[in-house]
Amino acid sequence: MSRRCTRRKEEIESTPPAGYEKKFADFIKLCSDAKSEGATKVKVAYPWVLGDSYEEVMESLSRLADAGLLLEIAARRHWPSLN
Repeated sequence: MSRRCTRRKEEIESTPPAGYEKKFADFIKLCSDAKSEGATKVKVAYPWVLGDSYEEVMESLSRLADAGLLLEIAARRHWPSLN
């Protein structure tokens, strides 16, 4: 991999999407609280809680991994209709 590609990859990995901290403050707090309480996983009601874009979802998954937490998503039958 070229030096230019590596530098860009590092910038992407270390910089959350614009507005992420504000938009996902509740998710960030959920992860922080779970970790401080000694939990090993978090459960979310819907997959879209993790983000609206690829970058947001990757940031959310990275934060879970950094906290050492597993992710559980509620079964689809419990989701509200998307129609």
